Amino acid sequence: MKFCKKYQEYMQAHDQKKLPAVGFKNLKKILKRCRTDAILSQNSHPSQSSLQINQSSNHNSAICPDHCPVCDGTFFPCLLNEMSAVVGCFNKRARKLLDLHLATGFRKYYVMCRGKMKKNHGALVQEGKDLVGYAIINAIAMRKILKKYDKIHYSTHGQAFRSQVQSMHIEILQSPWLCELIAFHINLRETKLNTRKASELCEGCCLVFNDAKPSLSCELSDSFKLEIGLTCSICLDTVFDSVSLTCGHIFCYMCACKAASVTIVDGLKAARSTSKCPLCREAGVFEGALHLDELNILLSRSCPKYWDERLRNERVERIRQAKEHWESQSRAFLGI
Repeated sequence: MKFCKKYQEYMQAHDQKKLPAVGFKNLKKILKRCRTDAILSQNSHPSQSSLQINQSSNHNSAICPDHCPVCDGTFFPCLLNEMSAVVGCFNKRARKLLDLHLATGFRKYYVMCRGKMKKNHGALVQEGKDLVGYAIINAIAMRKILKKYDKIHYSTHGQAFRSQVQSMHIEILQSPWLCELIAFHINLRETKLNTRKASELCEGCCLVFNDAKPSLSCELSDSFKLEIGLTCSICLDTVFDSVSLTCGHIFCYMCACKAASVTIVDGLKAARSTSKCPLCREAGVFEGALHLDELNILLSRSCPKYWDERLRNERVERIRQAKEHWESQSRAFLGI
């Protein structure tokens, strides 16, 4: 089955949830119209160079100009708007789902009173799996349509657009909520409720160790496998109390604070807008950092000895920084 048809069937099956999607069929029509216009242009200019004719025959299609008004004026803006809608919807729904799952104490009571916890445990599991599938199939759709664009234009503009999308933080595979949902699925295997059903739904998601280096693996498609490394690039160890920066890179919380030149008391929100990610060197990525609670639960269960050791070591450092912070605040208050 061609991907276009498979994608349409998938989105139609989830149509009742009113999820935005990549207009894969419409984008293919834009590229087809672009190819048709290029053929008509070639027929109206028979004196064009033999090199361009040979290129067209070799690729069994007409090649668009380097800057095509049909594609550049319609294709990229359309795809950009659709991907923004997809990522925004995915992040919103994933955050709501995980808030329901992690709610405790007064917050849990408050959520139940507002009627947001009507879904049972199995329904939450199924919704989480559907969201992971939704993210991955839309990521595949974006990659395939950009690959088709490059094939028709004999260019690398599609790859460049993909890099642009990543820098704008609307690449769905960069979303920290995807990492959290995968960890959420694996954590459900540890629960006593609906263990058999949760295990069936989580077949494609697992935590793997290669040379003692952990990573999250998710394979919900025959042609696509996602792996998320869980090694902090600062301390070069398994991430502890992990946070994801807005650029998508994951670090230990304390390592991220050191990189941002802030104390753990002030937190990452106190980081300067000029502070850069240690990996991609993008500025302003610390303020919107997200604590990966589900991932931390997963790693604490999977690596209990390592987690307890890091917890003991960091507790000493946290107490020291908290003591220095309050002493400085006291001196400032007393005018010393």
